Amino acid sequence: MDAGLKTISIGMLGAGVVGSQVARLLQSDRQELSDRSGALLVLKKVGVRTNTAREGIDASLITTDLHSIVTDPEINIVVEVLGGIEPARTLILEAIKNKKSVITANKALLATHGHELFNAADAAKVDLYYEAAVAGAIPIIRSMRESLAGDQITRVMGIVNGTTNYILTKMHEEGREFAEVLREAQELGFAEADPTADIGGHDAAAKAALLASLAFHSTVTIDEVYCEGITSISIDDVNAAKSMGCIIKLLAIAELTVKDEISVRVHPVILPNSHPLASVRNAFNAVYVESEAAGELMFYGRGAGGAPTASAILGDLVAVTRHRAYSTVGYGESDYADLDIAPMGEVKSQFFVRLQVADKSGVLASIAQTFASEDISIQTVRQSGLGKDAELVVVTHAASESSLTACIEKLTAMEIVSKVESVIRVEGAVS
Repeated sequence: MDAGLKTISIGMLGAGVVGSQVARLLQSDRQELSDRSGALLVLKKVGVRTNTAREGIDASLITTDLHSIVTDPEINIVVEVLGGIEPARTLILEAIKNKKSVITANKALLATHGHELFNAADAAKVDLYYEAAVAGAIPIIRSMRESLAGDQITRVMGIVNGTTNYILTKMHEEGREFAEVLREAQELGFAEADPTADIGGHDAAAKAALLASLAFHSTVTIDEVYCEGITSISIDDVNAAKSMGCIIKLLAIAELTVKDEISVRVHPVILPNSHPLASVRNAFNAVYVESEAAGELMFYGRGAGGAPTASAILGDLVAVTRHRAYSTVGYGESDYADLDIAPMGEVKSQFFVRLQVADKSGVLASIAQTFASEDISIQTVRQSGLGKDAELVVVTHAASESSLTACIEKLTAMEIVSKVESVIRVEGAVS
């Protein structure tokens, strides 16, 4: 190693599953990372909430005084892997105030207070990098921010939560109920003891906000993302989708509308098996990008876990270290477009509607008339079951959310309809 290299000192906030991997790799691969960065990387402090031994981390580096890391004049870069909003927000702002570049994996924080943090970093002329905040090891942030900087992105769709994708994969492939697969996912460590953020779609919504902000050069917060999880998806929905040659996935979707607004949402989607995202199984993630010049691109890989997320953080660290070594900064937030968020009621989709109806003549005509009353055209109808009730599965042509909501209210009130079992949006060519 070149003895004349500039020394860049690193402070870490957090040493959990991800943080411990980052610290381990920083120490074991120090020379390699330094050679790539053009500076001598030194891990100086690791801030933790409780002062207990961390495997693979020198005990002399550990401190419970988190504030001392962001104010230490010798530390150049702060890596934040604490998670949550506070104290992470306050600590990052203090680090930036003290002219330290910051690398974070905190999607919830960025999706809530990102604009404040990016403005602070811009004013201080330091970097704020966040590759690890979306889809783990998949280099989607850098690809959209740099490689596609000269293109016009029109749409981004992603499977960005491994827990929900694992559950839906098992339901589809093994015919098991949601609750049973969720318990298994918790036992295997794919789901938290409290899985609400994952199965409720909130984790994916934070990532959707970041992807939308980046793709369309506008500030999007998590509160502006329509969010619907997978808790209402039943094995009957999964089987109905399978019978159509389709699969159900939880997608984060951000796209430009014809009014030059941003539609950004998270919800279950029925995809044809021919769609590239349909083959993404288990806990893997993938992001599908559509742009004017490059066309369709897909980024696939491990979306969570200590080592994959650490890989993304270290990639940011090499880039930011280069900037510090040569006294420059990289790309900041691009929000010049300042586009509005499209009201969810105006967003158009195809819909899958599964309902129980009386098994008698004239029912299908009445159902079709109800859809038509809201200007919703039916693409296909499937009927099954004999006896008192029959099951109808209707797939519509594209219709607005508000029209579909009004139609469902009318269907629910009809005597011939026992129950509207499910309503799921459809993407791609479904026959």
